[in-house]
Amino acid sequence: MWKDFKEFAFKGNVLDLAVAVVIGAAFGNIVTSLVENIITPLVGILLGDIDFTSIKLGELLIGNFLQSVFNFLVIAFSIFIFIRLLSRFKRKEDVVAATQDAPPVDSKEVLLEEIRDLLKKQANN
Repeated sequence: MWKDFKEFAFKGNVLDLAVAVVIGAAFGNIVTSLVENIITPLVGILLGDIDFTSIKLGELLIGNFLQSVFNFLVIAFSIFIFIRLLSRFKRKEDVVAATQDAPPVDSKEVLLEEIRDLLKKQANN
């Protein structure tokens, strides 16, 4: 049983997942700070101070729930934009890497291509 647990716990996927959780928590703090300190004040300037927390339906504090939903939407949209920007940069890096990493053309291949082109030309004439 211990052996099975060691194999499971120290597998690459489990360690990657653990690292992802820790990084995700740290990234969550960054996103929370971004939303609270930058995006929410900007939204407040543009739309007026939006605060749903005072909305009640009887004894139910629906306003707190609505504020949480609004905060979630702002956070989700912020992450969406951030990931989209990162993917654009990644695509540009991939294109640059693909052009730089092209293997050198062997002289034999060049010669064979020339022969092929000459044979095609003769066949068309």
